[in-house]
Amino acid sequence: MSVDTRRAAPPTTSAPRARSTTARRPRRWGNPLAGLGSLVWLVIVLVPLYTLVSSSLMYQDEGLSGDPLALPSHPTLENYNSVLHSGFLTLLGNTAIVAAATVAIVLVLSVPVAYVAVRTRSRLSSLAFRTFLLGVAIPAQAVIVPLYLLIGKMGLYDTLPAIILPTAAFAMPVAVLVLSGTMRDVSEEMYEAMALDGATPLRMLWQLAIPMSKAGISTVAIFSALQAWNEFLFPLILTQSEEKRVLTLGLFNFMSQFGVNIPAVLAAIVLSVVPIFAVYPVARRALVNGLMGVGGK
Repeated sequence: MSVDTRRAAPPTTSAPRARSTTARRPRRWGNPLAGLGSLVWLVIVLVPLYTLVSSSLMYQDEGLSGDPLALPSHPTLENYNSVLHSGFLTLLGNTAIVAAATVAIVLVLSVPVAYVAVRTRSRLSSLAFRTFLLGVAIPAQAVIVPLYLLIGKMGLYDTLPAIILPTAAFAMPVAVLVLSGTMRDVSEEMYEAMALDGATPLRMLWQLAIPMSKAGISTVAIFSALQAWNEFLFPLILTQSEEKRVLTLGLFNFMSQFGVNIPAVLAAIVLSVVPIFAVYPVARRALVNGLMGVGGK
């Protein structure tokens, strides 16, 4: 008679109860140091803007003797009226034409150049790309004399193209650098797929590279427009008549025209920066994305 020598299995014990995932977690208060730094930076930015606007609403005697941080005791729009009747709209129109033409020239030329630099592996394209990058290290002051002579030989002196062409030329190196970095983010497989479908290089540029590089193109457009809007050296040297002046040169002349009328000069500055503040909220995201190199992804 056989005996069952197998031991009985020990009684099973219940597994320890898992901790509830809904247990309270300590509240996170964020980074107070970063918040404090942001608050300090906000004050640093807003105080000059507040002083600029409030002082432009003061009378001349109050602007010279009053507290710049105080509210105007008797706000007035007389300073803005004086500026608008001193040829400001002509200056604004000339500046808008220069900025729009500069952006158009830079985009039309820099987009194909960046595309060729990214897609072509020849020594000639590499040499051309490096030549464009050399333009970043050349200041405008170093070439202003030969540029003045060249503009005079071309018969463009005291015209808006005399401002547009040099401004676009000096914006091109940075534009090619930004766009080439953006177009490198486009995957090689997408180019190969279009090539298998029989697409030409021009079609790949128009239907693939440009749509996928919208952020970089927006960055280049904003950078070129700001550079044209704030340009001072080229208008000062290459123009002479009142009809061809732009905002930066006009603000410089307002200082001598109004003498010590500081509120009137500040009113002109406020009117000149309004278009920039109007465009910034719309273009901020595209500018940041383009500078970070995320392209159109």
